[in-house]
Amino acid sequence: MDQESDQEDTPSAHEQAKLQPKFSVDFSEFHENIRTALIIDDHPLVARGIADYLCTHCGFMSADAIHKVDDLWSHIERFGAPTLALIDFWLPEGTALPMLERLRDDYPATRLLVISGDSDPMVRDKVRRLSVDGFMLKQAEPAVFALAVAAVLRGDAWFDNTSVVSSSAGQEQNLPLSAAELGLTPRQGEVLALMLKGLPNKRVAQALSLTEQTVKEHVSGILERLGARNRIELITRLRGKRIDV
Repeated sequence: MDQESDQEDTPSAHEQAKLQPKFSVDFSEFHENIRTALIIDDHPLVARGIADYLCTHCGFMSADAIHKVDDLWSHIERFGAPTLALIDFWLPEGTALPMLERLRDDYPATRLLVISGDSDPMVRDKVRRLSVDGFMLKQAEPAVFALAVAAVLRGDAWFDNTSVVSSSAGQEQNLPLSAAELGLTPRQGEVLALMLKGLPNKRVAQALSLTEQTVKEHVSGILERLGARNRIELITRLRGKRIDV
């Protein structure tokens, strides 16, 4: 499903949209299939708008907006799994990652397209690693959205090429990262987690029952691995992230 190997020769999402002669995506090839959609977003107006767009522009027979995670499972139990699920990455409960894993494993026929207003590339990369069908930004043009929907319905992968920093830096959202995702050892992950909380080496050593010299060695290894010149640069770079240990 992952098409990273073709990225160099493939236009970006926005470039693909510009290549279209007009705002028109042909969904007729999918009409033989009954298409239903669920939109999971805690912003009712956004969810309803996406649902209406899918019905009026993408040929969906029905599209329901859901605002709570628990309502998703009860809806599926009552009406069956949808053809397409569009899920906001950030929900009141945290990230949508646990929900995506369950949907992927329990309902493999459902196409999963994640949407987010958070343009941090790490968000997209975490979604990609789950082997879902796609990821796109809410800031995308309608033409790009239609192209993404058509792609995932066709069985192709769609992942926006995000390259700017997170637009949600002012919100109380912390993207969870593991030590392994950063190329660190478990112990380095523990040290980094405490560093990001602002603890000095002495307190990190006390918390982890290590000598202060050992902590200093771990800090040096972390800085080298992540390409940061000093502690301040590292903390700044990982702002909005938390290390799960």
